Amino acid sequence: MLELRNVSYHPATAAQPVLRDLNLTLPVGRVALVAGRSGSGKTTLLEVISGLAEPSSGTLLWEGQPLNGRQRRWLCGLVFQFPERHFLGLSVGQELKLGHRRLTADQGQEVLTLVGLEGLSLQQPPEQLSGGQQRRLALAVQLLRNPRVLLLDEPTAGLDWAVRGEILELLAALAQERAVLLVTHELAFARDIAHRVVFVEGGRVVESGPTRAVLDQPQHPRLQEFLGKHRARPL
Repeated sequence: MLELRNVSYHPATAAQPVLRDLNLTLPVGRVALVAGRSGSGKTTLLEVISGLAEPSSGTLLWEGQPLNGRQRRWLCGLVFQFPERHFLGLSVGQELKLGHRRLTADQGQEVLTLVGLEGLSLQQPPEQLSGGQQRRLALAVQLLRNPRVLLLDEPTAGLDWAVRGEILELLAALAQERAVLLVTHELAFARDIAHRVVFVEGGRVVESGPTRAVLDQPQHPRLQEFLGKHRARPL
């Protein structure tokens, strides 16, 4: 289980903390959804968890043991919003081999199969893939590291409705052996796979709990307003 205890993050260039005394638990086998307005600290939260940023105070733990930045980077796989913009390989095979020079063709095909890209040529240029295939490739790149925690920033952004559902189904399957933290505005979709919702406002967790309870009976006025604007459909 991943645990955050009173985590705050205050960049030297910011007048106010971006994260404030944030507490969160994320068990293996569960999907947690983080929602909030733009600028509420959602993406920064992923960066701190993944080891790309160091908290100003507080502790991050895995199975009860404190983690430093290097340990968090090994533990976590982070898929950015629009990950296809960050592809560096000229082919699918090259993209998979970045950081994995000894990767064999069989290993490459194995991880592609895991994300639903079985039979895809390793010679295929990433830019020629569909949007859904590119998101699956980005997941495959992270899964090669065998992360115990999978972090995703708006994984369905820019995809059509049918493909969004397919990606979320894939994430639900991957969560069976991992802890998954998902930042998204697609509440109507993500609520179908999320076990827990965490609503962040001003860098603080202002409401969290089981998905149905939080989205169908929100208590905090900010969350009520947010859900009204995003029209999350009732179950």
